[in-house]
Amino acid sequence: MASPLIYSPSSRPSPLAFPVSTKKSSAASLDGPKAWGLLCGTRRRVAVIVNGSNDEKKGKGGEDDRPSFNPFGFVTDNPSSRSAIQLPESPAEDGNVGQMLYRIEDKGKEYGSYVKSGKFRWFVRETGSSDNPRGTVVFIHGAPTQSYSYRVVISQMADAGYHCFAPDWIGFGFSDKPQPGYGFLYTEEEFHAAFDRLLATLDINSPFFLVVQGFLVGSYGLTWALKNSNKITKLAVLNSPLTVSSPLPGLFQKLRFPLYGEFTCQNAVMAERFIEAGSPYVLKLEKADVYRLPYLESGGPGFALLEAARKANFKDILSRIAGGFSSTR
Repeated sequence: MASPLIYSPSSRPSPLAFPVSTKKSSAASLDGPKAWGLLCGTRRRVAVIVNGSNDEKKGKGGEDDRPSFNPFGFVTDNPSSRSAIQLPESPAEDGNVGQMLYRIEDKGKEYGSYVKSGKFRWFVRETGSSDNPRGTVVFIHGAPTQSYSYRVVISQMADAGYHCFAPDWIGFGFSDKPQPGYGFLYTEEEFHAAFDRLLATLDINSPFFLVVQGFLVGSYGLTWALKNSNKITKLAVLNSPLTVSSPLPGLFQKLRFPLYGEFTCQNAVMAERFIEAGSPYVLKLEKADVYRLPYLESGGPGFALLEAARKANFKDILSRIAGGFSSTR
């Protein structure tokens, strides 16, 4: 008879070891952040108990004081995304994706409306008016997020006398998400051309303030600025790369791996985790919902992100940015 693998407290655990108990256990007997599963041998079952904390071993000293390995840690270590994997008491009633979409489909569109530009429909947030005396500001968001990140600051800027626009890039947020290769190629040149058409549609003709954010489409904002410096009054750069030594974020590295990238790009909690990883705060659930919504509605934004990440020649882009800003005021 095949024997199940048994973890011995006296032996040094491997990084992937599970603490195993052969005593009978039930889901009702598990308290605290514990998960349970079953390992099946040929004739017997062994209950596997994974402790999220080591409360039962406190005070014993030695290696047992270290937290147990948590195989679900890659998801549950992020407070705002924990709710995305918790099963409700009645999954058939409110645990399916359709019900989640119904709950959040009208969220996150503050100050926004749809604008047709060229072949595509953009979602653009606008505050203030052309009569505002201090000028126009255009906010470009980063990938894999959306213009929802700017909802507070554009309201405050309008109160301060500015006319503000914050569009969702094609492929992201609430804007159109054409399939790669069918009307949009998700290359730097395509993003630049689409942005030029959008500016004309929004009747932004005078020099304006440009705010760029992020590594991927943020970089495209910088290369557009270098080519159109006569259209910009001032440029604000938020965590976009300015040197050739800027490290490629881990998300974009993963997206470049065949097959693995296809799975990664469809993670509905990817955007909120990306935001929290680069900031000191944790998103509240109602805000995290807005970032999840496009990825829950369809595979479009995930494949747009995948295509953009794989089409980007980061070495060339960073070289042009570093060279351009070292010689351009």
